[in-house]
Amino acid sequence: MGRLVLLATSPRVSPGLLSRDAWRALDEADRVLAADLDEALPLALVDDGVQLVAADAATPHERARELVDAARRGVVLWVGSPDGDPGLSDAIAAEVSRLDDAPEVEVLVGSWDVEGGRLLDAVAVIDRLRSPGGCPWVAAQDHASLAPFVMEEAHEVTEALEAVVADPDDVERREELTDELGDLLFQVIFHARVAADHAGAPFTVDDVAAALVDKLVRRNPHVFGDAQAETLEEIEAQWQAIKAQERAERDAG
Repeated sequence: MGRLVLLATSPRVSPGLLSRDAWRALDEADRVLAADLDEALPLALVDDGVQLVAADAATPHERARELVDAARRGVVLWVGSPDGDPGLSDAIAAEVSRLDDAPEVEVLVGSWDVEGGRLLDAVAVIDRLRSPGGCPWVAAQDHASLAPFVMEEAHEVTEALEAVVADPDDVERREELTDELGDLLFQVIFHARVAADHAGAPFTVDDVAAALVDKLVRRNPHVFGDAQAETLEEIEAQWQAIKAQERAERDAG
């Protein structure tokens, strides 16, 4: 009896970073198919010597029949598309259920999202909105026009925080805080995307993140260095001292 392996991966992880089980399955497969050989993961697999074949079928039903028929004659591995192949799993289940000698079907997770991976999605969505063919309103904004929204969103986050502090276990209040924090995050990423368009002194969201990381490491030498600070008071005093030193150096420069 044959076997159909559906390789599921995260589009937010570098395409070559697959689990050992995934690479073993690729080595054992008689045929490896993908929808588009020009996508990132198929290209990475080809670079590593995997022989891929482009699927002929287009619709989920047609593709399911093609994969199941091929898997009845051996081991077939399907390289999942970045969009998750909507409708394909249901079509495969329907196709398998009608056969008496259906192949085994296995879903193999080849990579998992790292924590914070959805931030990449947020950056990509805002970039799409800001780019040609996106949203005219988003494209028309600048730092000045967006400034009032930062204050507004920060105020709404504060209100949501106060509600959660008053009742930490209220699910609706926590969901509202999640939503408001998302709105404030939108402003941060939006301003960074606007800054990337500046002709004279551009910066990106990566520069913003890098500045934050540098600051956190610099101001926490008791964690990332050899400084000693054990009590909350000592940690606060250390933070303020480093902050004051940074300000003095900036003013002197």
